[in-house]
Amino acid sequence: MVFHFKNRNLIIAACFLLSINFSCAQQKLKTISKNEITATYLDSIKVKLNKKWPNNSFVNLVFHGHSVPTGYTTRGVVDRLQAYPFRTLKKVNDYYPYSVVNTITTSIGGEQSEQGAKRFKEEVLSYKPDVLFIDYALNDRGIGLERAKIAWEQMIVEALQYGTKVILLTPTPDLREDTASKETKLAKHSAQIRVLAEKYNVGLVDSYALFGELAKKQPLVGYMSQNNHINQKGHQFVADAIFKYFESSIK
Repeated sequence: MVFHFKNRNLIIAACFLLSINFSCAQQKLKTISKNEITATYLDSIKVKLNKKWPNNSFVNLVFHGHSVPTGYTTRGVVDRLQAYPFRTLKKVNDYYPYSVVNTITTSIGGEQSEQGAKRFKEEVLSYKPDVLFIDYALNDRGIGLERAKIAWEQMIVEALQYGTKVILLTPTPDLREDTASKETKLAKHSAQIRVLAEKYNVGLVDSYALFGELAKKQPLVGYMSQNNHINQKGHQFVADAIFKYFESSIK
């Protein structure tokens, strides 16, 4: 069969439109999937948080990582209660007033994920985490993507085998790197963490993307205590993003 040139152009145009629609549908599906996991991933934890005495039991939130979740600000000063793990505790406790929630930090300033993986079973899983948060990417720049991936995967697998819900965090900003660029070390580590969250079907708090969007509207310096440490305002920004996993439609 021979097609006229005009008809062939129509067919090409139709195929082009179909490919665009298919791509848009895939993107929409990914967005829906991401929103669904945020809304439902901690449903079993929310049930525990809603129970009243004498039927309630404690819930352990364990934050594993480096100096940021530990609460380091600048010049070695540590402000523990203003860091995002404890700001998250405040938000969760206020939202679930009958809950008994423990925030436990196993983070160490200056540590990278390989070091965190070595002590993971003895010093992290020993706290029997109901929910585990991992935040290492700022310091993982020193060991590179491949070594970081191995360490993160080890911790994710061990936590899931234990029965823990896992939420990965992409890094908070470093003012020396452009959040708009996809070629910086932090951008590449962030991309790898997103892939890991999807691979293991665990939670993701995409701090780096959120701060990147914020940077389009205002300077990030107002959220930083020094180049690579967020201040109280920055910690609240992260805690607010974490809390989305705890919001419940069944309250």
